[in-house]
Amino acid sequence: MTTDYYRNWPKTASRRQFIFMALTAGPTVLAAFLMAQTLPGRGNNPLEIAIIIVFAILFGGIAQGFWLSFFGLITLARRADPETISRCLKNEADLPDQTPLSGRPTAVLVPICQEDIVRVMAGVAAIYESLDRTGQLPHFEFFILSDSRSPDLWVEEETVWAAFTEKLGAAGRIHYRRRRVNLKRKSGNIADFCRRWGADFEFMIVLDADSVMSGRTLVDLARLMIKRPKVGLIQTVPVAVMKTSPLARLQQFCGQAYGPLFSAGLNWLLLGGAIFWGHNAIIRIRPFMEHCGLPRLSGLGPLGGDIMSHDFVESALLKRAGWEVWLAYDLEGSYEEVPTTLLDELKRDQRWCQGNLQHLKVLWANGLSLTQRLLFLNGAFSYLSAFFWFIALILSSLEASLIGLTAHNYFPTMGLFPQWPTWTGQWTVVLLCATALFLFAPKAMALGLMLTKGDSRGFGGRTRLLAGIVAETVFSSITAPIRMLFHSKVAVLTFMGSSAGWKSQNRADRAVPLKEALRFHGGGMLLALTWAALLIKSNPS
Repeated sequence: MTTDYYRNWPKTASRRQFIFMALTAGPTVLAAFLMAQTLPGRGNNPLEIAIIIVFAILFGGIAQGFWLSFFGLITLARRADPETISRCLKNEADLPDQTPLSGRPTAVLVPICQEDIVRVMAGVAAIYESLDRTGQLPHFEFFILSDSRSPDLWVEEETVWAAFTEKLGAAGRIHYRRRRVNLKRKSGNIADFCRRWGADFEFMIVLDADSVMSGRTLVDLARLMIKRPKVGLIQTVPVAVMKTSPLARLQQFCGQAYGPLFSAGLNWLLLGGAIFWGHNAIIRIRPFMEHCGLPRLSGLGPLGGDIMSHDFVESALLKRAGWEVWLAYDLEGSYEEVPTTLLDELKRDQRWCQGNLQHLKVLWANGLSLTQRLLFLNGAFSYLSAFFWFIALILSSLEASLIGLTAHNYFPTMGLFPQWPTWTGQWTVVLLCATALFLFAPKAMALGLMLTKGDSRGFGGRTRLLAGIVAETVFSSITAPIRMLFHSKVAVLTFMGSSAGWKSQNRADRAVPLKEALRFHGGGMLLALTWAALLIKSNPS
């Protein structure tokens, strides 16, 4: 089963991607046609043509999410998925694989920069002890790779590292290194490790400062790499945990309720041409060192210079060199933390937005497949979609204002009979229902799957699961315009040459003071109120 499948996955993936694009394009074209029918001029003037184009772009985005969820549902509804990389962890009798680890060890990398070192080492200690219980600890070594710039923090990091190492009895197995020159941020930190110690290890498992993985998962990843020598990288799907703020709890709920659907759909679509998310993944070191050196982008920052979102680029370079990249969506035991407040999340998104927009330059790199280029484009669109939504609001507001402020021309062609203003309400209802279906159906699919498989018990039962979905939907609807405005502003500033910089993430639970919230959101509130007042005045209906 697995031999033939793994040999033929590129053809299978190409066929699926064609089907996926056709299923996305078909409803998008139809929705654009319906939008034209709802507009007063039926799309016969420049303003309405712009509205239709922007609407089609946005609808195509939600159509992608719908079909990813649909194929994820089909995948998860089956008893077993033969198309996941982790299937080869079981033998013919469906018993756990016990392939011994041998050869050079695996390095577990924890890059840090201005982090709470006690929290970081506590996570490392948890991984170390979990790995020890598997009996495979001798095949792994840990590296704390510091890019911190504060001398006081250097001393604290070394002191805490030494204390934890002594407590765990891990001398010679948990290493600490601080770089003197912080070139290329995290990607440069990992590249420095590869130059110094890469030849001593077969694989490296890259973590973030807030990542935790179980020992069994680390062992399984190493075994997968041994069994599949053509695989250059395996990305796990980290589950968000440990935070208690309302926003963080909602994000953790989304990840655990909807995440499996999207990740299974992504694996169905990409197979061995998947993507790297920068952490909680295992990488084969030799091809990484040979093919994943990151160039400086031409031009000035922020779109030029060092590549900020290095992960997508590194996986594309591996695939260009003929190595496979898989998403082990069904491999459990991979965890991460999320920002605790909306402000912290948006500040992190500012850096991610700039990094993803840089990928628009990487689109034209030599040797990339069409799928890799589309993945770069889709990553940039994840932030540009907010800008298109903002433009759609501007254009539709202009359309409404023009209707309210200008008199209808009953004789545009100088004929004998007037052209009466009409409104085709049935098309508006159809379009609204279609948009709502594509937007909210993934939540319904996830709910149905969890109820069918009995997974609702993990959320406190069916009633609490349903209440969680309703609460998340309401909260997401409220915060969506805030994210739209912020992402639009960041995208515009990035194209204008303003850099987001690189600041350490605030990982502690905290509340946002009212003064800070008003300072951050006050401009958006004033814009929204002014906008609404002008629109009501120009067209009360």
